[in-house]
Amino acid sequence: MQNDLEGLLVVSVEQAVAAPYLSSRLADGGARVIKVERPEGDFARGYDHLVHGESAYFVWLNRGKESVCLDLKAPDDVAVLAALVAQADIFIQNLAPGVIDRLGFAPADLRAANPRLITCSISGYGDEGPYRDLKAYDLLVQAETGLSAITGNEHGSARVGVSVCDIAAGMTAFQAVLQALFARERTGQGRHIAVSLYHALADWMNVPYLQYAYGGKVPARAGLTHPTIAPYGAYVCGDGKAVLLSIQNEREWGMFCDQVLGQPALATDPRFTDNSARVAARPALNGEIDAVFGTLSRDQVVARLEAARIAYGRVSTLEDVAQHPQNRYVTVETPTGPVRLLAPGALVDHTLPVFGPVPGLGQHSQAVRAEFASALAAKIEGNGA
Repeated sequence: MQNDLEGLLVVSVEQAVAAPYLSSRLADGGARVIKVERPEGDFARGYDHLVHGESAYFVWLNRGKESVCLDLKAPDDVAVLAALVAQADIFIQNLAPGVIDRLGFAPADLRAANPRLITCSISGYGDEGPYRDLKAYDLLVQAETGLSAITGNEHGSARVGVSVCDIAAGMTAFQAVLQALFARERTGQGRHIAVSLYHALADWMNVPYLQYAYGGKVPARAGLTHPTIAPYGAYVCGDGKAVLLSIQNEREWGMFCDQVLGQPALATDPRFTDNSARVAARPALNGEIDAVFGTLSRDQVVARLEAARIAYGRVSTLEDVAQHPQNRYVTVETPTGPVRLLAPGALVDHTLPVFGPVPGLGQHSQAVRAEFASALAAKIEGNGA
């Protein structure tokens, strides 16, 4: 673990995916993260029980944290949270709209009491606007942002296969918090950060938005085929496995025809003379490719593509991914035993990170209550004096 954030205290009243993504990355960086859960636990603990009894989402997003169970309707537990926040550097929350304010922890009030505090609220639609009070979940926002309008194929829309809106919000919040920490080093002042699932994903939608707003173009749902480049898409080989290939210029097109298809004359076929022609004649083009690929296994096609230096990617099943030779792995401890995860994307100084364990529900409640209750008592005594 890189301990760049060691010495920072993060208190996160969190559930589900977006806020736990943010706090898990802070924990990965060495911050002390106290995860505040309701007495029955973060409901993400129950999304599934497939990782030897643990939830896949929970294992992925809660390594290196301390779990404290608090009933925020109980005055004594509210006091414990107040004591935690009083010493925190970062306070995160993603409760339903308005809930954190009604509990007495409005970010503006917290920052008025502690100007160095960085607060981060993650919501569905943000702090303002007509949708601000709506609940929002990942798939709902995929639809609301228009992502589903450009995802899928000619038969209809499709859900992106991971919680892309939640992850986008968590990533956006993480970079904003890191920037706020850097600014605080210079100014001594914290700040409030508001991130919404809608706005985080809407930022990612800027290319189709600009194409439509300025050019009147609505991108087609093209499945695993590029809408404006050909050939650029997935083709099934003779063994039933698919490969996705990409031709980017006429030099590559000539090499593809010669070395992969074994039909050099296709390169100058009037139907396929340039990319625009190939897109217009895509059915005929695909027929030529399918006729060759259907006689070969995927491994044979890949060997030809590599020899011709044509970019490709196997259309991997999860079984393929689990055995992928490019994978890097990290292992984290969980209450039910070690779990091997795919490693994060960044490798620092050629070294795999080491992560803290995933906490059991309320595993640290007693110790944290004792630690911060004494701090709260000292504060009360000091105020009384």
